[in-house]
Amino acid sequence: MQTKLLVVYYSSTGANYQLAEWAKEAGEAAGAEVRVRKVQELAPDVAIDSNPAWRKHVDATQSIEVATTEDLLWADSIVFSSPSRFGTMASQMKQFIDLQGGAWAQGKLANKFVTAFSSAQNPNGGQEQVIQGIYTVMQHWGTVIVPAGYVNMSTFGAGGNPYGTSATVNQEAEIVNAEQVAVAAKDQVTRLVQITEAYLKGSN
Repeated sequence: MQTKLLVVYYSSTGANYQLAEWAKEAGEAAGAEVRVRKVQELAPDVAIDSNPAWRKHVDATQSIEVATTEDLLWADSIVFSSPSRFGTMASQMKQFIDLQGGAWAQGKLANKFVTAFSSAQNPNGGQEQVIQGIYTVMQHWGTVIVPAGYVNMSTFGAGGNPYGTSATVNQEAEIVNAEQVAVAAKDQVTRLVQITEAYLKGSN
C-alpha cells in the first residue's frame, strides 16, 4: 500500500518552499505518493510589495495549489513547514490549522503521522518553538508525532534540532548551510514515510 504524504507549508520569501521541495523529493524517493500544498496567503499586497523577495516568491509559486481539508483527509502522513513569527508559527499556517475544527471534531485527523520543519533569520529565532507549537496542535488532533530525534547524523550537521529540521535564512532569503539542511530534512521525511508504511502494513 503506497503511503500518501501531504506537505503543507507557508513561505514568504522561499525558505519553507525549499524545505517543502526537499520533503517532496524524499517522500517520492521513499515510494510515497506526495502532494505539496501551500496555505492561503493572508498578507495584503501592500505588505508583499514592500519586500521584493516576497513578491518574487509569491508570483513564482502561483501554480501551487492551496491546502484544503480534503488534502488532510487524503493523507496518511503530513509534513508541516512554517517560518517563525516572533517565536510562533506564521499566522497563515495558524489560520489553516484553525479552520480544521470540523474534521477534528469528527475524529478524521487522528492517527495520521506528522513531522515539522521551521525557519528564522538567526539560529535562535524561535524555530524550536514553532515546531513545538505545531506538535501541540497535533496532540489535540490525536496524530502520531515523528520528530527528527538524533537517529540520523544529519540532524547534527543541520544544527542539532531534535524536534525537526530548522533553517537559518540570510538577508538574501537563502538557507544557510543548505546542503546539510537538505540532507537532514530528507532523512526526517524518509523516516516519517517508513514509520507510516510500517503502521499501514501492520493495520491491514
